[in-house]
Amino acid sequence: MKDTECVAFLQWALPRLRLGWPGYRKVRRQVCKRIARRIKALGLEDIQAYRARLEVEPSEWTALDGLTRITISRFYRERDAFDYLCETVLPTLGATVSPAPVRIWSAGCAAGEEPYTLAIAAHDRGISVRIVATDADAHQLERARWGRYRESSLKDLPPHWRASAFEHEGDDWVLEEEVRRRVAFVQQDIREIMPEGRFHLILCRYLVFTYFDASLRRELATRLRHRIAPGGFVVLGKHERWPVDVSGLVEVRPGLRVYERVSASANRKGDHVV
Repeated sequence: MKDTECVAFLQWALPRLRLGWPGYRKVRRQVCKRIARRIKALGLEDIQAYRARLEVEPSEWTALDGLTRITISRFYRERDAFDYLCETVLPTLGATVSPAPVRIWSAGCAAGEEPYTLAIAAHDRGISVRIVATDADAHQLERARWGRYRESSLKDLPPHWRASAFEHEGDDWVLEEEVRRRVAFVQQDIREIMPEGRFHLILCRYLVFTYFDASLRRELATRLRHRIAPGGFVVLGKHERWPVDVSGLVEVRPGLRVYERVSASANRKGDHVV
């Protein structure tokens, strides 16, 4: 399948799944390879035949949706954002909600690198946390529960945390069980369901605000806002933006996409309220 053929197909199919082509432009080859394998598995001739299959077999859209999931992740991804989270946000929340644990939700956790990074940081600083990590991909969640990673996944992690939290076994680094126990992995599609209750910290990075279309982003942002405890934080990827028409958050560190939930009347000097 030629790249131009796959691009044309994605630009036709993604909107029907409420996904946005701009988010997929740079990672399309990962998706195109999966679609090519699916076409072969179905015994179809080409992408046009697959498109015709979708038109007459609605259940195939579910299969296609599963092929669009992007699973790029690593520990301490975007160092300056995690520096701020681990050095400022976590200690602040730990002091504020103590003796209760800090409730954290990692949405779209892939193979667990993001929630485990926070679990390591909390363990290192003696902060009590309860972390829920969700993803729609059962295979990725199984990998996360094993807590076994290659060297490339740990390249951004501070060296002393690698030494204290992992055992080196052959080509792999295996996370200590004490750290793994701090994270509960749950299979959920954020478009359909979210964990119950409110959280002091939500990480929703490179999922909703990269791959979903604008209307779905607004819908989920509204639901996410109600999952953030007053004074709590939500973190997006550095290349993402919180929808300007979903109010109640103030960006506390412009450029890092760290937002705090505030009252509607709050407007601190120098902060950008959305």
